[in-house]
Amino acid sequence: EMADLMEAPRGGFTFDLCKRNAWLEAANGSGDSKTKFKKTGTTIAGIVFKDGIVLGADTRATEGPIVADKNCEKIHYLAPNIFCCGAGTSADCENVTEMMSSNLTLHRLNTGRECRVNTAVTMLAQYLFRYQGHISAALVVGGVDCTGPSLFTVYPHGSVDQLPYVTMGSGSLAAMAMYEAGYQDNMEKGAAVNLVRAAIQSGIDNDLGSGSNVDITVITMGAVERHRNLDKAQPKYKSKNPLSYAAGTTRFWNEAITKHQILITEGDTMDE
Repeated sequence: EMADLMEAPRGGFTFDLCKRNAWLEAANGSGDSKTKFKKTGTTIAGIVFKDGIVLGADTRATEGPIVADKNCEKIHYLAPNIFCCGAGTSADCENVTEMMSSNLTLHRLNTGRECRVNTAVTMLAQYLFRYQGHISAALVVGGVDCTGPSLFTVYPHGSVDQLPYVTMGSGSLAAMAMYEAGYQDNMEKGAAVNLVRAAIQSGIDNDLGSGSNVDITVITMGAVERHRNLDKAQPKYKSKNPLSYAAGTTRFWNEAITKHQILITEGDTMDE
């Protein structure tokens, strides 16, 4: 019975949801047990420079083959000194980052100290691992604390990488190509910002799931600069001399005009 499968966990790992899914598949007669993930698109990137962190993201939100939002915001606030870029399902990214921002605020109030980047990354990784990748939030977390600038990637399954420059999302390969060609240790702020802009623009130009504008956030010790729409998408081409055709330009062989009587009934009718 279903009630027997939903007992309270007794410690350690719990596989109640796996049993529930197997029960539902058996009840519905469905033999397809493979989980299918929705294809999403984004280009997000980060880089460590001499005095801090630069984060960048595009602004296109897609719903399958449809562009749902041309100017969404993918760089999220976690703490005064920590920000993150989100890729994957927008609802998951929004809710996970808002929840983590609240938890970091409580942590900061309880300890009386500024949050470390490693603290935020550990909390995010533990939370995402708990759901085994079903929360589709791929994050680039960057910030500056008492240990200096730190940059991490957190994958939906809970794995973590710490690197001097990172990319994520469907446009990550195009962005990484720009990083590999232009990255240097101890870069100046201006050079780092321009490299991140070029990386995001490369993703916009070469990935259909990424597009529109470029957002940049620069984090240094005690200061944050947020640049919304630093690079804007090129407007659609409009001809200076639009085509216009005079009446009668296109030939036709015959013309027939018929009249139809249309009956319009207002309101809904109900049978007694």
